[in-house]
Amino acid sequence: MALKFDILKTSGKSRRGQLHTKHGTINTPAFMPVGTCGTVKAMMPESVAATGAEILLGNTYHLMLRPGADLVEKMGGLHKFMNWNKPILTDSGGFQVMSLSGLRKIGEDGVKFSSHIDGKKYFLTPEESIKIQHKLDSNITMCFDECVKLPASHDVVKKSMEMSMRWAKRSKEAFVDRDGYGIFGIQQGGDYEDLRRYSAEKLKEIGFDGYAIGGLAVGEGQETMFKVLDYAPQMLPEDKPRYLMGVGRPDDIVGAVLRGVDMFDCVMPTRSGRTSQAFTHLGTINIRNARHKEDYRPLEEGCDCPLCTNYSRAYIHHLQKANEVLAVMLLTWHNIRYYQRLMEGLRGAIENDTLSNFVEQFYADQQKGDIEELV
Repeated sequence: MALKFDILKTSGKSRRGQLHTKHGTINTPAFMPVGTCGTVKAMMPESVAATGAEILLGNTYHLMLRPGADLVEKMGGLHKFMNWNKPILTDSGGFQVMSLSGLRKIGEDGVKFSSHIDGKKYFLTPEESIKIQHKLDSNITMCFDECVKLPASHDVVKKSMEMSMRWAKRSKEAFVDRDGYGIFGIQQGGDYEDLRRYSAEKLKEIGFDGYAIGGLAVGEGQETMFKVLDYAPQMLPEDKPRYLMGVGRPDDIVGAVLRGVDMFDCVMPTRSGRTSQAFTHLGTINIRNARHKEDYRPLEEGCDCPLCTNYSRAYIHHLQKANEVLAVMLLTWHNIRYYQRLMEGLRGAIENDTLSNFVEQFYADQQKGDIEELV
């Protein structure tokens, strides 16, 4: 195993750790901004680094279609291609392929699908997914799996999970082990505890550098997700990082950290930046609302991002109403910085044995909301 993970402190189920890769150390709990096509939308890589992000997520499916893994490899790998010298995790492409619905056909060998861009036909297998991620030079490779949308019957989830475990074995066998790089297995099983346990045992038999909890944030709701997280992380090895895929909202992340999860990714901060939504410690703000038109205050008191330190709510409201690109850039920067500040706060609270106070204040602020703060 070529990735080193150190647990520095614990608080209940929560863990404060460090994951060491060839391209740098990731402090956990960590949030990974999503750079689907080799870019975090509306952000320069240097700007993403300035938010405090230590790792990005890239997408195998999108990069294999455009510009192609061979070209990225020729350009020196994804780090050099996009000018990001920190760690990169790539998902396997499985989730995107599964979401194509009528454009794909799943079999034991892999998935046949048609590109959503030009209709060109592809056949993606576990071996091919790992090969593509190798060409991308991903520090953390994800094994190829199938993800079932919830709710689903026990039989449907069981059949899918068992195939994913066979694919996990093939993925691990195809992975080229090297210093500073690793591969994560993905636990499946929907919201069925027996299937989650079976999946975890199979993954541990194979052996991975880290373990993801997959098949959540796919329509099941927070209550069900937390119910699964009450037991699923503890089924995985204690000395390896745990990654909850595709999650999520700030309160999802806080709840998952309390349940023993170390790593997260989600498009929410970037997507919200393109739809006038801003995350703050007092909840979500829609900057297009008329109440911000003459508001001279920063978007969030105490935030150190360029939007909050240099511009008023009135200005960003004006930019949004005028459909100026700068609004998207500034809101995206703020949102990613908010997520990184949240992770910094969680890490510090675990280190200082103040996690319960931190979480209590987090929920109290979110409940209070921003409207009460109007002048």
